Amino acid sequence: MSFNNIIGNDNVKNILKKSLNNNTILHSYMFVGETGIGKKMIAEQFAKMILCEDFNDNECNNCKSCIEFNGGNNPDYIYIEPEGKIIKIEQIRQMQTTVIEKPINSSKKVYIIDDADLMTREAQNCLLKTLEEPPEYIVIILIVSNENKVLTTIKSRCMKLYFEKISDNDIKKFLQENCNIENINNNILRMCDGSIGKCLSIKDKLEDYNEIEKIFSNFNKNIIKVLNSSEILYKNKDNINEYLDYINVILYEYANKNLANNIKYINSIKIVEKTKQHLLNNSNYDMCIDYLLFNIWEEFNEKNSRG
Repeated sequence: MSFNNIIGNDNVKNILKKSLNNNTILHSYMFVGETGIGKKMIAEQFAKMILCEDFNDNECNNCKSCIEFNGGNNPDYIYIEPEGKIIKIEQIRQMQTTVIEKPINSSKKVYIIDDADLMTREAQNCLLKTLEEPPEYIVIILIVSNENKVLTTIKSRCMKLYFEKISDNDIKKFLQENCNIENINNNILRMCDGSIGKCLSIKDKLEDYNEIEKIFSNFNKNIIKVLNSSEILYKNKDNINEYLDYINVILYEYANKNLANNIKYINSIKIVEKTKQHLLNNSNYDMCIDYLLFNIWEEFNEKNSRG
C-alpha cells in the first residue's frame, strides 16, 4: 500500500511525503479530524515509510523493516490505543521505558497513539516530558478526534494536520471498487457523512436502510400498514440509534424538497429526537417505537388523526 491507495486528504499526504523526500521529518505530529476519515491509515502508512530502509518516493516492501511492518512485528513501531475508554498513565510510562532504547532496524522509532484525546490528564502530563525532550530518533503521531480534550502544552509541541471529510464522489468510488456496490442514494451518502469508517459499517445494512425508506412510503396510509411495515425497527434494538439517525436524514431530505410545507417534517424530526431521549432514559423499547410511529403518522395525517 502507498498513500495513493488511500482515499482523500491529498493535501495532508503531500505534506507528509514532502517531509520524507526532504528528510525533514518532525518529532511529533497531531492528526486531527472526525472518526473514520483515514487518519489511522495515513498514520500507519507514514510510519512504514519513515522506517523503510530503502525509501524512494514509496516504501519498498522488500527491506527487513517493511517485511516486519507488514507482518505486524516491526520492533521500531509501537502502537498505543485506549484500554477500555481511556489511555492510562501506566501506558504512557510503559512507552517511556522503550523511548530510551535506540531503533533496531531503522534510523527512527515511530509511536502512534490512537484516540490520543482519550488520554487522562495525568497521562498527557506524563507524555509531555517526552515531547519536550525527545530523542533524535523518535517520531510520535497523535491521532485525535477532539483536540479540545488535548492539553495546550501538548498541542504546541506537535505539527497539527487537519483531515477533511471524504467527498461523496470518493465514497461512491470506494464502494464501487471495494464493495461492488453501485447506485448509492443521497440519503446513504449523508449517513456516511464523509467517513469511510461509517461507510463500511453501513454497507452491510443497505437492505435494512431500504426497509426504513419503505416505512415512509406508507405514512400516508392506515396506521396498521405503517406498523406492519416497521418490523425492522422493533427487531433491531442494538442498531436503533443508527436507524433513528437515518430516519432524520430521510426527514431532512423531505423537508428540503417541501420548503413551503415542511413543518410536519420538522415536527417529525423533533419526535425522533424525543424517542432517542426516551431510549436513553431506558423507557420500554417497544413503547418507544410505538411513540415514534404513531406520532409521526399523526404529523403526516393531521386531519385524519384529529377527526
